[in-house]
Amino acid sequence: MMALDFPGESSRVQFGQTLLEYQIKRSNRRATVSIAVVPEAGLVVTAPRRATKKRLDELVRQKGAWVVQRLKHRSDLPPPLPEREFVSGETFKYLGRQYSLQVKLAAQAGDVRLHGAQLILTLKRGISEAQNVAQARTALISWYHARAAEYLPRRAAPWVAKLKLQTPQIIVADPQKRWGSATKSGKVRINWRILQAPVTLVDYVLVHELTHLIHEDHSQAFWASLGKVMPDYEERKKRLRALGPGLVW
Repeated sequence: MMALDFPGESSRVQFGQTLLEYQIKRSNRRATVSIAVVPEAGLVVTAPRRATKKRLDELVRQKGAWVVQRLKHRSDLPPPLPEREFVSGETFKYLGRQYSLQVKLAAQAGDVRLHGAQLILTLKRGISEAQNVAQARTALISWYHARAAEYLPRRAAPWVAKLKLQTPQIIVADPQKRWGSATKSGKVRINWRILQAPVTLVDYVLVHELTHLIHEDHSQAFWASLGKVMPDYEERKKRLRALGPGLVW
């Protein structure tokens, strides 16, 4: 296991008009230096134990243009959502629209359903707050899963035709760090969380993964094929990058 030492160590360098402050994480097993912009921590440099601050400052300065660009991109993103509490009045998105959660208590937990602008959730009465949160989270994820399983194949159908593909198997999945994936066998996995996004972004994720059934990697040919059926894919990709962090819970 990698051992990280000196979590409080940091440094700063001047790059043009920008002061780049960064945290240093040292590893006993690392032989090279890596520079990353981390959502919560900002600029982080992971380095061998013996690397001097002077050397790390030089490396950060050399990568200054890239660092400034990444930090700007990070600042353009919406702030992360507060931790979900699953209480009445909290809002949840479905296909781009916001719904107000209404929690009802009953002798037995019930289903989740949409009613007008409300997302109604029935929980079992008399259980602890922690159990309520766990029960609510499980019920809502199950609801999104079920909706996605019904909606995504239907939504994908016209894009499958445009790409001249055989109808793939679409599987609703729960990855933490990707919106979808595709396999050589024709299976397309889509993250249930995308059901919170506007339909245009649902389409982007679907078409992106469907195109991987033609081109496995992100080659020039892949983007060309995607662009033929979805000319504005770059704008959709940009919007998903901005909205994405707010859809993860």
